[in-house]
Amino acid sequence: MSSVALLLALVAVGAASGMLAGLLGVGGGVLLVPFLVLAVGMSQHEAEATSLLVVLPTAIVASLTLWRRGVGDLPDALAMGVVGAAGAAAGALVALSLPGAALRTVFAVFVGLVGVRLVRDGLRTAAMGE
Repeated sequence: MSSVALLLALVAVGAASGMLAGLLGVGGGVLLVPFLVLAVGMSQHEAEATSLLVVLPTAIVASLTLWRRGVGDLPDALAMGVVGAAGAAAGALVALSLPGAALRTVFAVFVGLVGVRLVRDGLRTAAMGE
């Protein structure tokens, strides 16, 4: 991939990631990690670290936008964020201890399980007429 094509792809995926984050509350890891590994050629570790750096400002902007509209609970979110930061540090250390292939498998299984659960719950909710 040429440097211009790579730059355009990064801009497009970054914009899509931001849109998904604002729309669905996800985007960074779900979209960026596979893109960075498969299209850019980053290692799983590099892709996850890069994704986390992208997610921070994206999450802050989306969260503040929603909060200004009266959606969400800022004190609860901040409390969870503090605890989540400690968990993130522990998770990063575990990720660094795993080989890239194992980390990629764990990531894929997690995303797959979340996807299956969301589809199942969505179909149940739709069947109930909600």
